[in-house]
Amino acid sequence: MTALDIVPLCDDSGHVLRADLADALCVLHRQLRPMLPDNGAAYLAKMQRVCHYGARLVAALDSDGRPVGMALYRVYENTYEDLRLYVDDLVSDEAARSQGVGSQLLAWCEAQARTAGCRFIVLDSGTWRTQAHKLYFRLGFSITSFHFTKPL
Repeated sequence: MTALDIVPLCDDSGHVLRADLADALCVLHRQLRPMLPDNGAAYLAKMQRVCHYGARLVAALDSDGRPVGMALYRVYENTYEDLRLYVDDLVSDEAARSQGVGSQLLAWCEAQARTAGCRFIVLDSGTWRTQAHKLYFRLGFSITSFHFTKPL
């Protein structure tokens, strides 16, 4: 895929700037997270809340201005990696997979991490997402821990 326009969708305070993309982003994001709201207005409200707490949303737009990928990330400090950029969600549209969308989004995120002074870029990936894992390994990511979850 040719170079995409990677566009931040939040300002520095976490306010979502591109409400006009809510419907398209909702459909795209639900390819990874089907539990998200299924309409643009409810999705936008959800993303506004998530971004209020520090997440940032970015979209990869094709030459027609349509989202073909998106990332949700946050920068924060912890006790074992210091400052890090954590990618909550990375989605390439099903019709555009294996065409460089994820690579371009991760390269953009890595540049943001370096600019912010982060020592690491980090993400979790479901064990069944083997195609995504190939990309992450190719881009220099490694498996460093297990992620445990307990429903409450």
